[in-house]
Amino acid sequence: MGTGWELTKALKEKIFQYAIYNQTPISLRQMVQFGPTPSPGSIFLASKFIVEELPIRLAKKVKDLEYAPLGLNESPSTIKVKDWYAQSFQELTELPKPKIDENLKKLLYSNNGNNNGFKVDDLDDQPNIQEEIHKISEIQEDNPAINNVFSDDGIVVRHHHHHHQNPEQTKSTTMAPTRIPSKGQESTTIRSESPTFGMTYFSPCPTNIVWPKEVYAYNKLVFDALEKIKKRHDATVATMAQGVQEWKSKNKTVFVNSQIQTFLDRFYMSRIGIRMLIGQHLALNMAQNSPTKQRLSKLINGSEGSTKKPGRSNYVGVICTDCNVGEIAEDAIETAKYICEEYYGLFEAPEIQLVAPQQDINFMYVPGHLIHMLFETLKNSLRATIEFHTPKLKQKYVEEHPGTKLDEVDLNDLEYPPIKVIISEGTEDIAIKISDEGGGIPRSSLPLIWTYLYTTMNETPTLEPEYNQTSFKAPMAGFGYGLPISRLYAQYFGGDLKLISMEGYGTDVYLHLNRLSSSNEPLP
Repeated sequence: MGTGWELTKALKEKIFQYAIYNQTPISLRQMVQFGPTPSPGSIFLASKFIVEELPIRLAKKVKDLEYAPLGLNESPSTIKVKDWYAQSFQELTELPKPKIDENLKKLLYSNNGNNNGFKVDDLDDQPNIQEEIHKISEIQEDNPAINNVFSDDGIVVRHHHHHHQNPEQTKSTTMAPTRIPSKGQESTTIRSESPTFGMTYFSPCPTNIVWPKEVYAYNKLVFDALEKIKKRHDATVATMAQGVQEWKSKNKTVFVNSQIQTFLDRFYMSRIGIRMLIGQHLALNMAQNSPTKQRLSKLINGSEGSTKKPGRSNYVGVICTDCNVGEIAEDAIETAKYICEEYYGLFEAPEIQLVAPQQDINFMYVPGHLIHMLFETLKNSLRATIEFHTPKLKQKYVEEHPGTKLDEVDLNDLEYPPIKVIISEGTEDIAIKISDEGGGIPRSSLPLIWTYLYTTMNETPTLEPEYNQTSFKAPMAGFGYGLPISRLYAQYFGGDLKLISMEGYGTDVYLHLNRLSSSNEPLP
Protein backbone atom coordinates (compact mmCIF):
# COMPACT_ATOMS: atom_id res chain seq x y z
CA MET A 1 0.00 0.00 0.00
CA GLY A 2 3.05 2.23 0.17
CA THR A 3 2.33 3.34 3.76
CA GLY A 4 3.99 0.49 5.61
CA TRP A 5 0.65 -0.42 7.20
CA GLU A 6 -0.29 -4.08 7.37
CA LEU A 7 -3.19 -6.15 8.60
CA THR A 8 -1.77 -8.13 11.53
CA LYS A 9 -3.17 -11.41 12.78
CA ALA A 10 -4.20 -9.82 16.12
CA LEU A 11 -6.05 -7.00 14.35
CA LYS A 12 -7.80 -9.46 12.04
CA GLU A 13 -9.00 -11.47 15.05
CA LYS A 14 -10.37 -8.30 16.67
CA ILE A 15 -12.11 -7.33 13.41
CA PHE A 16 -13.74 -10.76 13.09
CA GLN A 17 -14.97 -10.48 16.69
CA TYR A 18 -16.62 -7.14 15.86
CA ALA A 19 -18.09 -8.57 12.66
CA ILE A 20 -20.22 -10.90 14.82
CA TYR A 21 -21.98 -7.97 16.52
CA ASN A 22 -25.36 -6.71 15.39
CA GLN A 23 -25.49 -3.23 13.91
CA THR A 24 -27.76 -0.60 15.38
CA PRO A 25 -30.21 0.73 12.80
CA ILE A 26 -30.54 4.51 12.43
CA SER A 27 -33.70 6.07 11.13
CA LEU A 28 -33.71 9.09 8.88
CA ARG A 29 -35.90 10.70 11.52
CA GLN A 30 -33.00 10.47 14.01
CA MET A 31 -30.65 12.01 11.48
CA VAL A 32 -32.78 15.14 11.05
CA GLN A 33 -33.71 15.55 14.72
CA PHE A 34 -30.41 17.40 15.27
CA GLY A 35 -31.85 20.44 13.46
CA PRO A 36 -29.87 22.94 11.35
CA THR A 37 -27.69 24.05 14.33
CA PRO A 38 -27.08 20.99 16.51
CA SER A 39 -26.22 21.17 20.19
CA PRO A 40 -22.53 20.36 20.83
CA GLY A 41 -23.80 17.96 23.52
CA SER A 42 -25.92 16.04 21.00
CA ILE A 43 -22.92 15.93 18.64
CA PHE A 44 -20.79 14.63 21.54
CA LEU A 45 -23.20 11.76 22.22
CA ALA A 46 -23.55 11.07 18.50
CA SER A 47 -19.72 11.02 18.19
CA LYS A 48 -19.60 8.47 21.00
CA PHE A 49 -22.16 6.37 19.14
CA ILE A 50 -20.34 6.64 15.79
CA VAL A 51 -17.00 5.58 17.30
CA GLU A 52 -18.69 2.42 18.61
CA GLU A 53 -20.99 1.72 15.64
CA LEU A 54 -18.75 2.34 12.63
CA PRO A 55 -16.14 -0.31 13.60
CA ILE A 56 -18.94 -2.93 13.55
CA ARG A 57 -19.92 -1.93 10.01
CA LEU A 58 -16.30 -1.66 8.86
CA ALA A 59 -15.53 -5.07 10.37
CA LYS A 60 -18.38 -6.65 8.41
CA LYS A 61 -16.92 -5.14 5.23
CA VAL A 62 -13.48 -6.58 5.98
CA LYS A 63 -15.00 -10.01 6.60
CA ASP A 64 -17.08 -9.81 3.41
CA LEU A 65 -14.00 -8.91 1.35
CA GLU A 66 -11.94 -11.63 3.05
CA TYR A 67 -14.51 -14.19 1.85
CA ALA A 68 -15.47 -12.57 -1.46
CA PRO A 69 -16.66 -15.36 -3.81
CA LEU A 70 -14.91 -17.18 -6.64
CA GLY A 71 -11.43 -15.83 -5.98
CA LEU A 72 -12.43 -12.15 -6.11
CA ASN A 73 -10.88 -11.91 -2.61
CA GLU A 74 -7.46 -12.64 -4.18
CA SER A 75 -7.46 -9.67 -6.58
CA PRO A 76 -4.79 -7.11 -5.57
CA SER A 77 -7.29 -4.25 -5.72
CA THR A 78 -9.80 -6.16 -3.54
CA ILE A 79 -7.06 -6.72 -0.95
CA LYS A 80 -6.21 -3.00 -1.09
CA VAL A 81 -9.85 -2.05 -0.36
CA LYS A 82 -10.01 -4.63 2.46
CA ASP A 83 -6.88 -3.12 4.02
CA TRP A 84 -8.41 0.37 3.83
CA TYR A 85 -11.43 -0.82 5.82
CA ALA A 86 -9.19 -2.63 8.33
CA GLN A 87 -7.01 0.47 8.80
CA SER A 88 -10.08 2.64 9.37
CA PHE A 89 -11.39 0.08 11.88
CA GLN A 90 -8.06 0.21 13.75
CA GLU A 91 -8.00 4.02 13.87
CA LEU A 92 -11.54 4.24 15.27
CA THR A 93 -11.10 1.52 17.90
CA GLU A 94 -7.84 3.11 19.09
CA LEU A 95 -9.35 6.58 19.62
CA PRO A 96 -9.17 7.60 23.30
CA LYS A 97 -12.58 7.38 24.97
CA PRO A 98 -14.04 10.61 26.41
CA LYS A 99 -14.10 11.06 30.17
CA ILE A 100 -17.52 11.99 31.52
CA ASP A 101 -17.48 13.46 35.02
CA GLU A 102 -20.59 14.00 37.17
CA ASN A 103 -21.15 17.59 35.99
CA LEU A 104 -20.95 16.67 32.30
CA LYS A 105 -23.16 13.64 32.90
CA LYS A 106 -25.86 15.94 34.30
CA LEU A 107 -25.60 18.27 31.31
CA LEU A 108 -25.72 15.42 28.79
CA TYR A 109 -28.48 13.32 30.28
CA SER A 110 -30.70 15.77 32.21
CA ASN A 111 -32.69 16.47 29.05
CA ASN A 112 -33.15 12.85 28.11
CA GLY A 113 -35.70 11.56 30.55
CA ASN A 114 -34.78 7.90 30.33
CA ASN A 115 -31.53 8.60 28.46
CA ASN A 116 -33.58 8.33 25.29
CA GLY A 117 -32.29 4.80 24.88
CA PHE A 118 -28.68 5.95 25.11
CA LYS A 119 -26.44 3.76 27.18
CA VAL A 120 -24.42 5.51 29.88
CA ASP A 121 -21.29 3.39 29.60
CA ASP A 122 -19.88 4.64 32.87
CA LEU A 123 -22.80 3.21 34.86
CA ASP A 124 -22.56 -0.26 33.33
CA ASP A 125 -26.28 -0.49 33.88
CA GLN A 126 -28.31 -2.41 31.30
CA PRO A 127 -31.78 -3.21 32.67
CA ASN A 128 -34.23 -5.42 30.77
CA ILE A 129 -31.44 -6.77 28.61
CA GLN A 130 -33.42 -9.73 27.30
CA GLU A 131 -36.36 -7.51 26.42
CA GLU A 132 -34.02 -5.33 24.36
CA ILE A 133 -32.52 -8.40 22.66
CA HIS A 134 -36.03 -9.49 21.76
CA LYS A 135 -36.74 -6.09 20.20
CA ILE A 136 -33.51 -6.15 18.19
CA SER A 137 -34.20 -9.64 16.88
CA GLU A 138 -37.60 -8.48 15.67
CA ILE A 139 -36.41 -5.40 13.77
CA GLN A 140 -33.24 -6.75 12.17
CA GLU A 141 -32.68 -9.25 9.37
CA ASP A 142 -29.18 -10.70 9.32
CA ASN A 143 -28.93 -12.40 5.96
CA PRO A 144 -29.27 -9.96 3.06
CA ALA A 145 -28.05 -12.56 0.57
CA ILE A 146 -31.00 -14.84 1.38
CA ASN A 147 -33.65 -12.24 2.14
CA ASN A 148 -32.40 -9.74 -0.46
CA VAL A 149 -32.76 -7.05 2.19
CA PHE A 150 -29.79 -4.69 2.29
CA SER A 151 -29.38 -4.38 6.04
CA ASP A 152 -25.57 -4.12 6.06
CA ASP A 153 -25.61 -0.40 6.83
CA GLY A 154 -28.59 -0.30 9.16
CA ILE A 155 -30.49 2.49 7.41
CA VAL A 156 -31.85 0.94 4.26
CA VAL A 157 -34.96 -0.13 2.43
CA ARG A 158 -38.13 -0.74 4.45
CA HIS A 159 -39.81 -4.11 4.07
CA HIS A 160 -42.92 -3.92 6.24
CA HIS A 161 -43.84 -7.55 5.65
CA HIS A 162 -40.85 -8.61 7.77
CA HIS A 163 -42.24 -7.03 10.93
CA HIS A 164 -44.33 -10.06 11.89
CA GLN A 165 -41.82 -12.83 11.64
CA ASN A 166 -43.03 -16.27 12.59
CA PRO A 167 -41.20 -18.07 15.42
CA GLU A 168 -39.77 -20.73 13.10
CA GLN A 169 -38.08 -18.08 10.95
CA THR A 170 -36.61 -16.42 14.03
CA LYS A 171 -35.13 -19.72 15.19
CA SER A 172 -33.59 -20.47 11.83
CA THR A 173 -31.71 -17.17 11.52
CA THR A 174 -28.41 -16.47 13.23
CA MET A 175 -29.97 -13.60 15.16
CA ALA A 176 -30.08 -13.07 18.88
CA PRO A 177 -32.30 -15.45 20.88
CA THR A 178 -35.79 -14.25 21.73
CA ARG A 179 -35.89 -15.77 25.20
CA ILE A 180 -33.55 -15.85 28.20
CA PRO A 181 -30.68 -18.15 27.15
CA SER A 182 -29.38 -21.12 29.04
CA LYS A 183 -25.63 -21.53 29.57
CA GLY A 184 -25.32 -23.35 26.27
CA GLN A 185 -26.66 -20.33 24.42
CA GLU A 186 -24.25 -17.77 25.84
CA SER A 187 -22.31 -17.36 22.59
CA THR A 188 -25.41 -16.19 20.69
CA THR A 189 -26.23 -13.74 23.48
CA ILE A 190 -22.76 -12.18 23.20
CA ARG A 191 -23.53 -11.62 19.54
CA SER A 192 -26.35 -9.22 20.44
CA GLU A 193 -24.54 -7.24 23.10
CA SER A 194 -22.56 -5.10 20.71
CA PRO A 195 -20.70 -1.95 21.80
CA THR A 196 -23.73 0.10 20.65
CA PHE A 197 -26.25 -2.06 22.46
CA GLY A 198 -29.08 0.16 23.74
CA MET A 199 -27.64 3.33 22.18
CA THR A 200 -29.23 5.75 19.71
CA TYR A 201 -27.58 8.16 17.28
CA PHE A 202 -29.57 11.21 18.36
CA SER A 203 -30.07 12.27 21.97
CA PRO A 204 -31.57 15.68 22.84
CA CYS A 205 -29.29 18.06 24.75
CA PRO A 206 -29.61 21.69 25.86
CA THR A 207 -28.62 24.20 23.17
CA ASN A 208 -28.47 27.33 25.33
CA ILE A 209 -25.60 26.44 27.67
CA VAL A 210 -21.83 26.77 27.54
CA TRP A 211 -20.39 23.29 27.09
CA PRO A 212 -17.06 22.36 28.69
CA LYS A 213 -14.04 22.34 26.39
CA GLU A 214 -13.80 18.52 26.65
CA VAL A 215 -17.00 18.27 24.60
CA TYR A 216 -15.60 20.37 21.76
CA ALA A 217 -12.23 18.58 21.96
CA TYR A 218 -13.83 15.14 21.61
CA ASN A 219 -16.11 16.30 18.79
CA LYS A 220 -13.05 17.62 16.93
CA LEU A 221 -11.09 14.41 17.58
CA VAL A 222 -13.88 12.31 16.04
CA PHE A 223 -14.44 14.81 13.20
CA ASP A 224 -10.74 14.68 12.22
CA ALA A 225 -10.70 10.87 12.36
CA LEU A 226 -13.84 10.58 10.20
CA GLU A 227 -12.56 13.14 7.69
CA LYS A 228 -9.36 11.11 7.25
CA ILE A 229 -11.36 7.88 6.88
CA LYS A 230 -13.76 9.42 4.34
CA LYS A 231 -10.83 10.60 2.22
CA ARG A 232 -9.17 7.17 2.40
CA HIS A 233 -12.30 5.50 1.01
CA ASP A 234 -13.04 8.05 -1.72
CA ALA A 235 -11.62 5.74 -4.39
CA THR A 236 -13.36 2.56 -3.16
CA VAL A 237 -15.90 2.27 -6.01
CA ALA A 238 -13.29 2.61 -8.73
CA THR A 239 -10.69 0.46 -6.92
CA MET A 240 -13.21 -2.36 -6.49
CA ALA A 241 -14.03 -1.93 -10.19
CA GLN A 242 -10.38 -2.60 -10.87
CA GLY A 243 -10.53 -5.63 -8.57
CA VAL A 244 -13.42 -7.04 -10.62
CA GLN A 245 -11.53 -6.22 -13.83
CA GLU A 246 -8.52 -8.16 -12.49
CA TRP A 247 -10.82 -11.07 -11.62
CA LYS A 248 -12.34 -11.00 -15.14
CA SER A 249 -8.89 -11.01 -16.78
CA LYS A 250 -7.66 -13.85 -14.58
CA ASN A 251 -10.78 -15.93 -15.27
CA LYS A 252 -10.87 -14.95 -18.97
CA THR A 253 -14.52 -13.94 -18.75
CA VAL A 254 -16.38 -10.98 -20.24
CA PHE A 255 -19.35 -10.85 -17.84
CA VAL A 256 -19.76 -10.79 -14.08
CA ASN A 257 -21.73 -13.81 -12.87
CA SER A 258 -24.66 -13.70 -10.44
CA GLN A 259 -22.59 -14.58 -7.35
CA ILE A 260 -20.19 -11.69 -7.92
CA GLN A 261 -23.15 -9.45 -8.85
CA THR A 262 -24.98 -10.23 -5.56
CA PHE A 263 -21.76 -9.68 -3.61
CA LEU A 264 -21.15 -6.29 -5.28
CA ASP A 265 -24.76 -5.17 -4.76
CA ARG A 266 -24.42 -5.87 -1.04
CA PHE A 267 -20.95 -4.36 -0.87
CA TYR A 268 -21.92 -1.08 -2.52
CA MET A 269 -25.26 -0.77 -0.73
CA SER A 270 -23.41 -1.18 2.55
CA ARG A 271 -20.88 1.44 1.45
CA ILE A 272 -23.67 3.93 0.72
CA GLY A 273 -24.88 3.50 4.32
CA ILE A 274 -21.42 3.96 5.82
CA ARG A 275 -20.75 7.03 3.64
CA MET A 276 -24.15 8.43 4.54
CA LEU A 277 -23.43 8.10 8.25
CA ILE A 278 -19.92 9.59 7.99
CA GLY A 279 -21.04 12.39 5.66
CA GLN A 280 -23.98 13.25 7.90
CA HIS A 281 -21.82 13.36 11.02
CA LEU A 282 -19.14 15.54 9.40
CA ALA A 283 -21.77 17.99 8.13
CA LEU A 284 -23.55 18.12 11.51
CA ASN A 285 -20.20 18.87 13.17
CA MET A 286 -19.61 21.77 10.83
CA ALA A 287 -23.06 23.16 11.58
CA GLN A 288 -22.91 23.04 15.37
CA ASN A 289 -23.76 26.40 16.94
CA SER A 290 -21.25 28.50 14.97
CA PRO A 291 -22.23 30.93 12.18
CA THR A 292 -18.91 30.29 10.39
CA LYS A 293 -19.44 26.55 10.53
CA GLN A 294 -23.01 26.97 9.30
CA ARG A 295 -21.73 28.80 6.23
CA LEU A 296 -19.15 26.06 5.59
CA SER A 297 -21.86 23.43 5.98
CA LYS A 298 -23.95 25.12 3.31
CA LEU A 299 -20.95 25.04 0.96
CA ILE A 300 -20.39 21.34 1.63
CA ASN A 301 -24.05 20.51 1.07
CA GLY A 302 -24.14 22.02 -2.36
CA SER A 303 -26.06 25.24 -1.81
CA GLU A 304 -23.15 27.43 -2.88
CA GLY A 305 -23.90 29.57 -5.88
CA SER A 306 -27.62 29.48 -5.16
CA THR A 307 -28.95 33.02 -5.15
CA LYS A 308 -32.61 31.95 -4.99
CA LYS A 309 -32.65 31.19 -1.28
CA PRO A 310 -29.70 32.89 0.43
CA GLY A 311 -28.86 31.54 3.87
CA ARG A 312 -31.26 28.59 3.71
CA SER A 313 -31.53 26.62 6.91
CA ASN A 314 -33.30 23.64 5.35
CA TYR A 315 -30.24 21.39 5.61
CA VAL A 316 -29.67 19.05 8.52
CA GLY A 317 -26.25 17.67 7.74
CA VAL A 318 -26.38 16.25 4.21
CA ILE A 319 -30.17 15.86 4.29
CA CYS A 320 -32.26 18.65 2.80
CA THR A 321 -35.64 18.82 4.52
CA ASP A 322 -37.04 20.88 1.65
CA CYS A 323 -35.20 19.58 -1.41
CA ASN A 324 -36.24 21.28 -4.66
CA VAL A 325 -36.24 18.56 -7.33
CA GLY A 326 -36.25 21.03 -10.23
CA GLU A 327 -33.15 22.86 -8.94
CA ILE A 328 -31.26 19.59 -8.45
CA ALA A 329 -32.28 18.45 -11.96
CA GLU A 330 -30.97 21.73 -13.43
CA ASP A 331 -27.61 21.21 -11.67
CA ALA A 332 -27.38 17.62 -12.97
CA ILE A 333 -28.27 18.76 -16.51
CA GLU A 334 -25.56 21.45 -16.51
CA THR A 335 -22.92 19.03 -15.16
CA ALA A 336 -23.79 16.25 -17.64
CA LYS A 337 -23.77 18.71 -20.58
CA TYR A 338 -20.39 20.08 -19.48
CA ILE A 339 -18.82 16.58 -19.31
CA CYS A 340 -20.36 15.75 -22.70
CA GLU A 341 -19.00 18.94 -24.32
CA GLU A 342 -15.53 18.25 -22.92
CA TYR A 343 -15.55 14.63 -24.11
CA TYR A 344 -16.83 15.20 -27.65
CA GLY A 345 -15.30 18.65 -28.19
CA LEU A 346 -18.70 20.30 -28.62
CA PHE A 347 -19.56 23.98 -28.20
CA GLU A 348 -23.04 22.96 -27.11
CA ALA A 349 -24.25 19.50 -25.99
CA PRO A 350 -27.63 18.22 -27.26
CA GLU A 351 -30.55 20.09 -25.69
CA ILE A 352 -32.02 18.72 -22.45
CA GLN A 353 -35.57 19.94 -21.83
CA LEU A 354 -36.83 20.06 -18.25
CA VAL A 355 -40.58 19.49 -17.96
CA ALA A 356 -42.16 19.95 -14.53
CA PRO A 357 -45.98 20.30 -14.70
CA GLN A 358 -46.15 21.03 -10.96
CA GLN A 359 -43.77 23.88 -10.20
CA ASP A 360 -41.50 23.75 -7.13
CA ILE A 361 -41.74 20.11 -6.08
CA ASN A 362 -40.07 19.88 -2.65
CA PHE A 363 -39.53 16.91 -0.35
CA MET A 364 -36.99 15.54 2.13
CA TYR A 365 -34.03 13.88 0.44
CA VAL A 366 -30.25 13.77 0.16
CA PRO A 367 -29.38 16.10 -2.75
CA GLY A 368 -25.98 14.41 -3.22
CA HIS A 369 -27.71 11.08 -3.97
CA LEU A 370 -30.26 12.64 -6.32
CA ILE A 371 -27.74 14.60 -8.38
CA HIS A 372 -25.60 11.45 -8.70
CA MET A 373 -28.48 9.39 -10.11
CA LEU A 374 -29.64 12.09 -12.53
CA PHE A 375 -26.11 12.87 -13.70
CA GLU A 376 -25.33 9.22 -14.48
CA THR A 377 -28.56 8.62 -16.42
CA LEU A 378 -28.31 11.93 -18.34
CA LYS A 379 -24.71 11.14 -19.28
CA ASN A 380 -25.86 7.82 -20.78
CA SER A 381 -28.65 9.55 -22.72
CA LEU A 382 -26.30 12.20 -24.12
CA ARG A 383 -23.77 9.61 -25.26
CA ALA A 384 -26.44 7.40 -26.84
CA THR A 385 -28.01 10.38 -28.64
CA ILE A 386 -24.69 11.56 -30.10
CA GLU A 387 -23.40 8.14 -31.12
CA PHE A 388 -26.70 6.94 -32.60
CA HIS A 389 -27.47 10.08 -34.62
CA THR A 390 -23.99 11.25 -35.70
CA PRO A 391 -23.60 8.87 -38.72
CA LYS A 392 -27.13 9.70 -40.01
CA LEU A 393 -26.79 13.43 -39.43
CA LYS A 394 -23.36 13.51 -41.10
CA GLN A 395 -24.77 11.72 -44.14
CA LYS A 396 -27.66 14.18 -44.28
CA TYR A 397 -25.25 17.14 -43.99
CA VAL A 398 -23.11 15.85 -46.88
CA GLU A 399 -26.21 15.46 -49.05
CA GLU A 400 -27.24 19.05 -48.26
CA HIS A 401 -23.72 20.43 -48.76
CA PRO A 402 -22.27 18.86 -51.93
CA GLY A 403 -18.50 18.68 -52.03
CA THR A 404 -18.19 18.07 -48.28
CA LYS A 405 -16.61 14.78 -47.21
CA LEU A 406 -18.02 12.73 -44.33
CA ASP A 407 -14.86 12.99 -42.22
CA GLU A 408 -14.83 16.77 -42.67
CA VAL A 409 -18.25 17.31 -41.06
CA ASP A 410 -17.99 19.13 -37.72
CA LEU A 411 -20.17 17.74 -34.90
CA ASN A 412 -21.06 21.32 -33.97
CA ASP A 413 -22.90 21.69 -37.30
CA LEU A 414 -25.26 18.80 -36.51
CA GLU A 415 -28.62 19.18 -34.77
CA TYR A 416 -29.43 16.37 -32.35
CA PRO A 417 -32.91 15.54 -31.04
CA PRO A 418 -33.51 16.82 -27.48
CA ILE A 419 -33.55 14.73 -24.31
CA LYS A 420 -36.53 15.26 -22.01
CA VAL A 421 -36.49 15.21 -18.21
CA ILE A 422 -40.05 15.03 -16.87
CA ILE A 423 -40.72 15.44 -13.14
CA SER A 424 -44.02 14.30 -11.65
CA GLU A 425 -45.27 14.45 -8.07
CA GLY A 426 -47.55 11.79 -6.65
CA THR A 427 -48.88 11.19 -3.16
CA GLU A 428 -46.47 8.30 -2.49
CA ASP A 429 -43.45 9.18 -4.57
CA ILE A 430 -41.82 11.63 -6.92
CA ALA A 431 -41.07 10.20 -10.36
CA ILE A 432 -38.53 11.50 -12.88
CA LYS A 433 -38.50 10.22 -16.45
CA ILE A 434 -35.44 10.74 -18.65
CA SER A 435 -36.44 10.17 -22.25
CA ASP A 436 -33.97 10.05 -25.16
CA GLU A 437 -33.91 9.13 -28.84
CA GLY A 438 -30.54 7.44 -28.62
CA GLY A 439 -31.44 4.25 -30.45
CA GLY A 440 -32.41 2.14 -27.45
CA ILE A 441 -30.87 -1.10 -26.24
CA PRO A 442 -31.38 -4.58 -27.76
CA ARG A 443 -33.61 -6.77 -25.57
CA SER A 444 -30.85 -9.34 -25.16
CA SER A 445 -28.61 -6.66 -23.62
CA LEU A 446 -31.18 -5.27 -21.17
CA PRO A 447 -30.31 -7.62 -18.25
CA LEU A 448 -26.62 -6.81 -18.74
CA ILE A 449 -26.98 -3.08 -18.14
CA TRP A 450 -27.51 -3.76 -14.42
CA THR A 451 -24.35 -5.85 -14.12
CA TYR A 452 -21.10 -4.32 -12.96
CA LEU A 453 -18.40 -3.56 -15.51
CA TYR A 454 -20.74 -4.05 -18.45
CA THR A 455 -20.09 -1.17 -20.80
CA THR A 456 -20.64 -0.40 -24.46
CA MET A 457 -17.41 1.59 -24.51
CA ASN A 458 -14.57 -0.02 -26.47
CA GLU A 459 -12.03 0.83 -23.80
CA THR A 460 -12.56 0.98 -20.05
CA PRO A 461 -10.72 3.98 -18.55
CA THR A 462 -7.71 2.93 -16.50
CA LEU A 463 -6.91 4.51 -13.15
CA GLU A 464 -3.56 6.01 -12.30
CA PRO A 465 -1.77 4.40 -9.33
CA GLU A 466 -2.15 7.62 -7.32
CA TYR A 467 -5.81 7.89 -8.31
CA ASN A 468 -7.84 10.18 -6.06
CA GLN A 469 -11.57 10.54 -6.64
CA THR A 470 -11.62 14.13 -5.42
CA SER A 471 -9.36 15.25 -8.27
CA PHE A 472 -10.61 12.73 -10.80
CA LYS A 473 -12.58 14.09 -13.76
CA ALA A 474 -15.69 11.97 -14.26
CA PRO A 475 -15.40 10.03 -17.53
CA MET A 476 -18.18 10.25 -20.10
CA ALA A 477 -18.58 6.48 -19.78
CA GLY A 478 -16.65 3.29 -19.50
CA PHE A 479 -16.61 1.90 -15.96
CA GLY A 480 -19.98 0.20 -16.36
CA TYR A 481 -20.98 1.28 -12.86
CA GLY A 482 -23.31 4.22 -13.53
CA LEU A 483 -26.65 2.41 -13.71
CA PRO A 484 -26.20 -0.36 -11.10
CA ILE A 485 -24.86 2.09 -8.49
CA SER A 486 -27.58 4.64 -9.30
CA ARG A 487 -30.22 1.96 -8.79
CA LEU A 488 -28.73 1.19 -5.35
CA TYR A 489 -28.91 4.89 -4.43
CA ALA A 490 -32.59 4.90 -5.41
CA GLN A 491 -33.34 1.66 -3.52
CA TYR A 492 -31.43 2.86 -0.45
CA PHE A 493 -34.32 5.12 0.51
CA GLY A 494 -37.09 2.83 -0.73
CA GLY A 495 -37.25 4.06 -4.35
CA ASP A 496 -36.22 2.38 -7.60
CA LEU A 497 -34.68 2.92 -11.01
CA LYS A 498 -36.22 1.22 -14.06
CA LEU A 499 -35.45 1.29 -17.75
CA ILE A 500 -37.65 0.69 -20.80
CA SER A 501 -36.06 0.51 -24.22
CA MET A 502 -37.36 0.72 -27.79
CA GLU A 503 -34.54 -0.60 -29.94
CA GLY A 504 -34.05 1.60 -32.98
CA TYR A 505 -35.64 4.61 -31.31
CA GLY A 506 -34.66 5.39 -27.71
CA THR A 507 -34.79 4.69 -24.00
CA ASP A 508 -36.91 5.86 -21.08
CA VAL A 509 -35.42 5.72 -17.58
CA TYR A 510 -37.86 6.00 -14.66
CA LEU A 511 -36.50 7.16 -11.32
CA HIS A 512 -38.93 6.69 -8.42
CA LEU A 513 -38.10 8.53 -5.18
CA ASN A 514 -39.80 7.59 -1.95
CA ARG A 515 -41.23 10.41 0.15
CA LEU A 516 -38.91 10.11 3.11
CA SER A 517 -41.03 12.14 5.50
CA SER A 518 -42.92 8.89 6.15
CA SER A 519 -39.72 7.03 7.16
CA ASN A 520 -39.77 7.77 10.85
CA GLU A 521 -39.06 4.31 12.19
CA PRO A 522 -35.66 2.61 12.18
CA LEU A 523 -35.36 0.89 8.85
CA PRO A 524 -34.49 -2.82 8.95
